[in-house]
Amino acid sequence: ATGLLPTSILQVGERPAQVKEPKKKQQLSICNKLCYAVGGAPYQMTGCALGFFLQIYLLDVAQVDPFSASIILFVGRAWDAFTDPLVGFCISKSSWTCLGRLMPWIIFSTPLAIIAYFLIWFVPDFPQGQILWYLLFYCLFETLVTCFHVPYSALTMFISTEQSERDSATAYRMTVEVLGTVLGTAIQGQIVGQANMPCLEDPKDSAVATENANHTHSTTSLREMKNAYLLAAGVIASIYVICAVILVLGVREQREAYETQQAEPISFFRGLRLVMSHGPYIKLIAGFLFTSLAFMLVEGNFALFCTYTLGFRNEFQNLLLAIMLSATFTIPFWQWFLTQFGKKTAVYIGISSAVPFLILVALIESNLIVTYVVAVAAGISVAAAFLLPWSMLPDVIDDFHLKHPHSHGTEPIFFSFYVFFTKFASGVSLGVSTLSLDFAGYQTRGCSQPAPVRFTLKMLVTMAPIVLILLGLLLFELYPIDEEKRRQNKKALQALREEASSSGCSDTDSTELASIL
Repeated sequence: ATGLLPTSILQVGERPAQVKEPKKKQQLSICNKLCYAVGGAPYQMTGCALGFFLQIYLLDVAQVDPFSASIILFVGRAWDAFTDPLVGFCISKSSWTCLGRLMPWIIFSTPLAIIAYFLIWFVPDFPQGQILWYLLFYCLFETLVTCFHVPYSALTMFISTEQSERDSATAYRMTVEVLGTVLGTAIQGQIVGQANMPCLEDPKDSAVATENANHTHSTTSLREMKNAYLLAAGVIASIYVICAVILVLGVREQREAYETQQAEPISFFRGLRLVMSHGPYIKLIAGFLFTSLAFMLVEGNFALFCTYTLGFRNEFQNLLLAIMLSATFTIPFWQWFLTQFGKKTAVYIGISSAVPFLILVALIESNLIVTYVVAVAAGISVAAAFLLPWSMLPDVIDDFHLKHPHSHGTEPIFFSFYVFFTKFASGVSLGVSTLSLDFAGYQTRGCSQPAPVRFTLKMLVTMAPIVLILLGLLLFELYPIDEEKRRQNKKALQALREEASSSGCSDTDSTELASIL
């Protein structure tokens, strides 16, 4: 009751320092949450642009053959997956600086990342070295953006020790991240959509077609398309820098929860063994592995699906925008829903809501109005897929801390290996899907594609994601942390913190209780 009263009403003796001070430290202002949330936009903007457009860019603009494109996409994503635990290991060995332990990674990776990102969208003049060029800069960018995103993800556990504050900050972050995908989709899609992408009426006879009278127009249009991709890359890179600056200036790491301990941090490999043997973590990432893979399949093949299967060559960027705007506006709804009905219920309802609309797309003939309705409805499910994994991971980490109270410094391992599994699966899905298009007979720069290619695209965007979503939801039945368990963990952690704050200020006691935390 005392904690509800304004401080000015209370006498000095009525303000217990051991209770009041931790409460003040745990509170986050709206400005803090917004600055933290803005830091999630760069990863989503660049990831959205690459996810939706890199495949069609490699095939139709850079004119890389489908087999080579599948190698670039798979190796790039697989390398990106392996860099996550590597960066997590390096972060776990980092020492505290005046900027914090995580912030230096964000600061120093940013300028190099935007250079590498820009060069991904540049078509070199030497066709023989194109594969090496795109592999080099794609892998380099993914490494650098990992040096940004892994510490940023782990920062969730260091902005507050209060579970409700972390959940609230996560909701802010997810809203801004979906806005980042909207920005990435809008900037990349609208700028690229303004350019006239040339296509060949008869792809099998492309050598003859390019020697016809329209050769000059085709070359000019292709050059315009290349410049459009470079312009979009420059705009996104500029926003990347602005968001990084806001994050660094507006957020401070709270060291007291873990960093004041006198004991040495747990070793990376021992921490990894403990993390990978933690049942709730394995079940959580297994469920989200399949559901994330489903949405990644849709993301990677959506542009080609709209262009060739549905025949909406000039509309796919607007359809993407409809999906992302719908997702943005429904993030606050899902945050409210999970607080009222629980996170597991939100998973079942939110992610499964995409299934009927995917079935509808698979069954109906090409219809633009129906496709827009489906896009808006699908955005609701995308919002749930964005919010829920990052909202549930802190609950798993809290459960881990209660079972292993002497093991600290494992947060980067939790976040980096979750991203590792999803990215590796994404690389496999993109590589296999592009290779499938090659086997089906994909024709580079064709105005239309053979029937086997159109059918393959339909399966990759509809039936395959449906099966993956259903498998993921079945695995969520095994996830043990429901609302009752989450409340028990919250009370146990709060009791430990209150005990730590009221046990005196001696170095010995502080060290012992910090170790308990």
